[in-house]
Amino acid sequence: MARVTDQPQRWSQATVYPDMWADPDKDPRDNTGVSPDGELATLQDYLKNYRLTLLMKCEGLNAEQLARRSVPPSTMSLLGLLRHLAEVERDWRGWILPGDPPPKLYGARDADFDGAVAEEAVVEAAYADLAREQAATDAVLAEYADLGVRLGKDAIAVRELLVHRIEEYARHCGHADLLRECIDGRVGQ
Repeated sequence: MARVTDQPQRWSQATVYPDMWADPDKDPRDNTGVSPDGELATLQDYLKNYRLTLLMKCEGLNAEQLARRSVPPSTMSLLGLLRHLAEVERDWRGWILPGDPPPKLYGARDADFDGAVAEEAVVEAAYADLAREQAATDAVLAEYADLGVRLGKDAIAVRELLVHRIEEYARHCGHADLLRECIDGRVGQ
């Protein structure tokens, strides 16, 4: 069992603001200070930035580190989060598209986390699955500029689905903060 002294030292790559993940000029998220105009653009901007934040938390890690379950007894890992969010994006489409929901990507409940093993092929597949599922959900929702339109058998508003997606990514970015810090000590928003 690891002792507190065996844990990595906390550090940040940022030099301008030490509580940030990266310096402003190296941060891929929009940090120009000008917010988008309109509700739809604002929601899309928040979603884009949380997606980028999750990817940033995974950057520079190998398959073993990505698959590491840093907070036992939890099965959560950064790789599991990538797989989980791919599964969730697919599931959201099932809420709004007609017909039967699409099949699960990884199998039964918790298979997204349980199958997050330290193999490069699993890592590559997780990144590809996430990008594909995000693009597919984005494409479906791009057909609806009116945030009040209700979709699917449960009549979910486009606005509600966008906010739910933001909430899901934001919550898991918080998990990613802790997971990454446990792996190599890197901190930052």
